[in-house]
Amino acid sequence: MINVSVEATLVELAQKIKANPKPIRGFFAVYHFVLGGEENGTYEIKFGNDEATYRLGITEQAGCTLELSGENFIKLVQGTLNPAAALVTGKLKIKGDMGLSLKLQTLLYSYQTSSLRAGNE
Repeated sequence: MINVSVEATLVELAQKIKANPKPIRGFFAVYHFVLGGEENGTYEIKFGNDEATYRLGITEQAGCTLELSGENFIKLVQGTLNPAAALVTGKLKIKGDMGLSLKLQTLLYSYQTSSLRAGNE
């Protein structure tokens, strides 16, 4: 397994969104990711104006907060972590708007199918 960092995962996701903003067109939301484990910290991802920006730390109120390990965050973005199973097993905790968490899952899937899965075929 290749050792991928949270930061590298965020950079890659932002690049994919910039290259293809169609799935987020017209979507405005702020998410907080509270990460534990080796790469602990709180990250903020903001969707708006057909782009996604991220930063370490909190600057705005989030509509949805997800708590998980850094390793599981990477798996979530890459599509190798089942969010429903992670919720049931306690690997993922969600606070706030559940609808936004479902939208995030759909968005991440859009970018996985357009790039990660296409590259694996």
